[in-house]
Amino acid sequence: MSRSARNVDFSSVSLLVIAGGKSSRMGEDKRWISLGGETLLARLLKRAARIPFAERFLCVARETPALRALAEAYGMRLLADERQEVGPMEGIRRGLSTMGTDYAFAVSCDMPFLDFSRLAALLDRAGGAARPGAVLPRTGRRWQTLAGLYHRDVVDAFAAALARGAHKIRAVLETLPVEIVPFRTADANLFFNVNTPADMRLAAGRIRNESRAVPLVTVSAPQSNTGKTTFIERVLPFLAASGLRVGVVKGDAHGYNIDREGKDSYRFREAGASATAVVSPNGYFIEQKTAARESLAAVAARLQDVDLVLLESRNHGTAPILSLYRDKGEPILTDEVAAVFVKSEQALDFGTVATYDLDAVEKAAEVIRFLAGR
Repeated sequence: MSRSARNVDFSSVSLLVIAGGKSSRMGEDKRWISLGGETLLARLLKRAARIPFAERFLCVARETPALRALAEAYGMRLLADERQEVGPMEGIRRGLSTMGTDYAFAVSCDMPFLDFSRLAALLDRAGGAARPGAVLPRTGRRWQTLAGLYHRDVVDAFAAALARGAHKIRAVLETLPVEIVPFRTADANLFFNVNTPADMRLAAGRIRNESRAVPLVTVSAPQSNTGKTTFIERVLPFLAASGLRVGVVKGDAHGYNIDREGKDSYRFREAGASATAVVSPNGYFIEQKTAARESLAAVAARLQDVDLVLLESRNHGTAPILSLYRDKGEPILTDEVAAVFVKSEQALDFGTVATYDLDAVEKAAEVIRFLAGR
């Protein structure tokens, strides 16, 4: 079913979901890892189901009953590799040699934040007279070979490479006519791969925010004087420079009193008011008595005109959490922790948690934006 290269849209191309399943860096089959109540593979297939592809293929190393059931549930045709242990190039080759369209998107199953609609720019570049062998997104210097558009004519080049033991997709593509579509550095999170347990924690933290009207990120530490306030103070200018309006909610275990004797709000509170508010031309504050400690997340939900809220707390924050550690107490490494920022005289290994220097402020802002989906 050959189609005109000048009329390329989602309905005229196929989809190849590359899901080999080796997962060597994860330590377990990442296709079945649960994130936000669904498996990594099912999450991608659900997103793909919203797009009107001409044909859909789930390309795997070997068929299993579980994969057959999942393919059937999402209207996918299951294709098993004919060559084993040769990487994702074989999945692409197998799909391209089977499909009936000229082009196919080949996407990795481990990209939980891939937005297919954002790939429409690749279709525009495939519609010209040149008929490139592939159209690929590029973020920075990286070609996103597993989120690209491939023409069926590259099958022979992939087959020849595999026959001589070559498995690097980019090395083959560099010998072919390829169109490269630059994406902004800020768009790199579209292509975020879950390859390691640390990646999984970051992805899980971001998914926690998908159901919130305003995303939350908690900054926490095991003891006082670790630098939570300083950390937030230093990262705020970088977040603001990226265009984000950021609110901050701080937990105070010792109580507070913002009124001074003689002020009207003080007099109202002393007279028995349960809540007072003062409104000025450029802002307002509300002081509300509560029978029990209010959650920081509930207070954050009342902030207006913000894109993101940072919570500062030792014990009362909510996932995702950035854990700060400065050789005081035991580091916080619960399942809700997405990353750790450390300043220590010791050589510390936090295993499955992404770890950064406590002074890496720009990196902290990047991680916060990722967790917030911003």
